[in-house]
Amino acid sequence: MHFNEFEKMVIPFKDKLYRFSLRIVGNAFDAEDVIQEVMVKLWKKREMLETVENKEAWCMTITRNMSIDWLRGKKRIMIDIADRQDIKDNNIDAHSQMELNDLQKMVRKCIAELPEKQKEVIHLRDIEGYSYKEIAEITNTSVDQVKVLIFRGRQRLKDIITKRNLWKSGQ
Repeated sequence: MHFNEFEKMVIPFKDKLYRFSLRIVGNAFDAEDVIQEVMVKLWKKREMLETVENKEAWCMTITRNMSIDWLRGKKRIMIDIADRQDIKDNNIDAHSQMELNDLQKMVRKCIAELPEKQKEVIHLRDIEGYSYKEIAEITNTSVDQVKVLIFRGRQRLKDIITKRNLWKSGQ
């Protein structure tokens, strides 16, 4: 496989790999380092990559494993990726944007209270848009377990939000 073929195969989902790594390692610089290592590993395994049916899920699995290994080596604390991104919509006025940002912060705080596995699958499903099957491949669990984790995570989020009365009070 030539570099151009490799690039066409991997580059389209490089940003997803970065966001996923960032959510795990919690630091933009570390996430960049992890992704560089992931790219080197993928290049070394490029012949194997050609035979993989779901290349994106395979790359996400490698990213997950390398990010976790990086964390173990650095013993860093995980933070939510949403703390590192700014969402801008030029069609929304400043007041509405502030309200949206406040709501996002509240939801992120609630998500942070979830168990780690639930946070991980909710991120992959609701933020990255992966299918249950892809999440199962990435997390090395069954599709049924992924569905249970997502269901329980969403149910728990609903309970937390309802308990805090966040939708009505805006706090």
